Amino acid sequence: MTSCYTHIVLGLGATGLSVVRYLTKQGIKPLVMDSREQPPGRETLSRDFPQVELLTGGFDCRYLVQASQIVISPGIPLDTPEIRVAIDMGIEVVGDVELFARAIADRPACVIGITGSNGKSTVTTLVGEMAASAGLDYALGGNIGVPVLDLLDQQPALYVLELSSFQLETTHSLKCISATCLNISEDHMDRYADLEAYRQAKLSLYSQTKLVIVNRDDAQTMPSEPMNLQSFGLSAPKGDEWGIEHGMLVHGTTEFVAVSELALVGSHNHANLLAAMALADSVGIPKAAMVQVAQQFTGLPHRCELVTKRNGVMFVNDSKATNVGATLAALQGLASYTGEILLIAGGDGKGADFSPLIDALQGVSQLITLGKDGDKIAALFDGAIKVDSMAAAVEQAARLASDGDIVLLSPACASLDMYRNFMERGDDFRAQVMALDTEAGNA
Repeated sequence: MTSCYTHIVLGLGATGLSVVRYLTKQGIKPLVMDSREQPPGRETLSRDFPQVELLTGGFDCRYLVQASQIVISPGIPLDTPEIRVAIDMGIEVVGDVELFARAIADRPACVIGITGSNGKSTVTTLVGEMAASAGLDYALGGNIGVPVLDLLDQQPALYVLELSSFQLETTHSLKCISATCLNISEDHMDRYADLEAYRQAKLSLYSQTKLVIVNRDDAQTMPSEPMNLQSFGLSAPKGDEWGIEHGMLVHGTTEFVAVSELALVGSHNHANLLAAMALADSVGIPKAAMVQVAQQFTGLPHRCELVTKRNGVMFVNDSKATNVGATLAALQGLASYTGEILLIAGGDGKGADFSPLIDALQGVSQLITLGKDGDKIAALFDGAIKVDSMAAAVEQAARLASDGDIVLLSPACASLDMYRNFMERGDDFRAQVMALDTEAGNA
């Protein structure tokens, strides 16, 4: 050990690279550490920042305890032993969002923050689309798309940020004009002691917000202290709440758009739209811009995305459903569908309890499971079919489905036991569905 570093970046990848870019612009030469031997972004770091040293294969306490600040990537738990030693010594450990918050502290720009177990990316994108429709200068990023520190160069009038619980653990200074926690359901139980610890990480956003927008259909999103609140929900609103009444999305007594005119399908997506509207309204985005987006936005890839309709059967890709709550939302959103639903589920459950799926599975005609924890989900459904690949799952579903049915990939699990990420899993589902038509054509 020949050098002492004041700033250490833990974890490379897209976030780590953005932190290095930010620090070097401040004239700071950090040390980067990653527990992986070949972390993503290694070649980019070497090419763009040859002066920045990278240590791989672990975290060296000898450097950590001499730093004045450690910037940690969200995927690294704060209770990692080496990091806990540094924290116990009083060394500041922050994330990229906290650095972003400090960097814009004196700017007039507005920040909208969006967290929750499910629907974050959809709502973040919806708010961005509404801002674009209104002609606002905005920047969108965080846990979706561009790392927050890379947004600083744009200096827009509005930042729209998706924020994960991991990011919020190390964020304390973000000043949001409005923010929401869309919902709470079990996720990342391999990282948190219990559901309440996970919930508190999410709700820490509220204390950094002027207007808190809660989901009145989910008591877990309610703050424990009095705050400036507004709510959204699928019921008729009281006062100036957002809700649905007489088949219309409404704000108080003001009608916005008919449910029948919405491009998004499913009641969970209608709730997402209401949340997005409430957030957009908080920064003065006009009604016309919200309505235009509500009528045109069809959803994000891998989120209840219609892949194709084949022989009258709809194949829907909801690979982004990486936890039980997301799959529950998809099934509940399709509860009024008149055809049968054939569900493909399974993967890495991350220690989650699958029992909340029991009631929702009663609305499913067939369950097909795969992956590391597929057996645990299969145990909840009589006659479940267990397979070992996406190809086999799609083949079974296609054989059993009839005209008017839906084949839904909504795994309730992470994908890392079989795929690099949920996108690759969804792409495999799409490829196997499209291969059905090829095989039919060659028969």
